[in-house]
Amino acid sequence: MRIYVYAIAKDEAGFARRWMASMGEADGVYVLDTGSSDGTAALLRSLGAEVTERAVEPWRFDTARNLSMELVPGDGDILVCTDLDEVLLPGWRNALEAAWRPECTTARYEYVWSFRPDGSDGVKFWYEKAHRPGVCRWTHPVHEVLSYPGPKVLCTVPGMRLEHHPDPEKGRGDYLRLLELAVAEAPADPRDRHYLGREYMFRGRWQEAIGALKAHLALPGAVWRPERAASMRYIARCLAALGRGEEAELWLLRAAFEAPEQREPLVELARLMAGQQRWPECERYCRLALAIRRRDMDYATEADAWGAKPWALLAEACARQGQGDWAANCAAEALRLGPEDPAERERMKDLCQKP
Repeated sequence: MRIYVYAIAKDEAGFARRWMASMGEADGVYVLDTGSSDGTAALLRSLGAEVTERAVEPWRFDTARNLSMELVPGDGDILVCTDLDEVLLPGWRNALEAAWRPECTTARYEYVWSFRPDGSDGVKFWYEKAHRPGVCRWTHPVHEVLSYPGPKVLCTVPGMRLEHHPDPEKGRGDYLRLLELAVAEAPADPRDRHYLGREYMFRGRWQEAIGALKAHLALPGAVWRPERAASMRYIARCLAALGRGEEAELWLLRAAFEAPEQREPLVELARLMAGQQRWPECERYCRLALAIRRRDMDYATEADAWGAKPWALLAEACARQGQGDWAANCAAEALRLGPEDPAERERMKDLCQKP
């Protein structure tokens, strides 16, 4: 079995050695450099990659990835697409070969998109960027995905893990322009509309975010409940930022009913209640959230809900209601899970010391 890796790159010299080392189990590595000025192309060549330099104008991620896919020799059995700020952990090839079956078109494996400060997994979900050649093409200008004109046959690969270790200084570039283009090209596509609303939210454009996210929810094809619940949560965040807390609460309740298997809406409700000093409600939502033990592997999950945050909120709610012992126990659990906020960490230490 021949397995090739392909990628796009621009000004990735800082990641090139680490990336090439992690791709070393492949039979070949093929990179489309789209205009580096930091020596990325030369460095990758010196490390054994086959590199083609070509500008992509106007820029679109799907166009660039399809061009990079075309660089791969025709004798490949499986192609694996990664980015240079990602790392495949050792043993990935053996795991992939063991799981692959002749009827498969696509492999699904674990992707860790972010990490917590203590190094534990943050946001993680299933990824599907390993595929048989000739069965799919990249589509969408940004947040691009593989599209299949024929049947898509998945296999899950235990032991194959891809980790994302990005440059924290790197901006989001022209994501917004590309998302607006994606929605203009495919106005009925729910995924693009959801991502557009989320991007507006990230940029503090609250009213535009609310409009785009409500438009997502109104689309006939918007039927995936985790994504619908995420849109509802984002609407709530925007409303809270606008000082409309009562409306935010209603949208979070909708999100909790939309996806009752998720912690995320309940933790956000608890956070909102804490901000309003409604401590009994905060406690109730925290306990409901913590009763959910199974974490889904999709991009709509958030690390906060599965780390220290619900325990820290519960500790605060118990302390404010005079439940000192409960507060201390919950604070200790929050500390074990490692709160990201230094002030919250100090508050938990303080609660642990009180009767």
